[in-house]
Amino acid sequence: MKVNIGEREHEGVILLDLNGRLVAGENVAALREKITELVTSGKVNAVLNLQHVDYIDSSGLGAMVMCFTSIRRAEGKLKLLNLTRRNVELLVLTKLETVFEVFDEEQQAINSFFPNREIRRFDILSFIQQQKAEGKL
Repeated sequence: MKVNIGEREHEGVILLDLNGRLVAGENVAALREKITELVTSGKVNAVLNLQHVDYIDSSGLGAMVMCFTSIRRAEGKLKLLNLTRRNVELLVLTKLETVFEVFDEEQQAINSFFPNREIRRFDILSFIQQQKAEGKL
């Protein structure tokens, strides 16, 4: 299944809505091409909305890190939004939660690009503790 990437803009921040699996091959290439296109056009503040991404493999994680690095080199920022439980676990397992800023509300992710706005980040530790308490981990 090919990943679909929808693009929206809100307050100058690009929101990429991914739908599908972020896995080796066409899907990873599509994400990297989209980020390259954004950077080339000077749009360097972006949020990956992963709400409808049910699976990310090692190539997908690698692509996300490469996209983060590409945007950072262009003096922009890449943030993550709406991770599934499995994808949160994957970030924690690979320690990538220390690299990416993660949000569970779109407006909070957008606000994070503006230094004068108050933001509330997604608390991964609380999420994991809640999952354990509910017997889901």
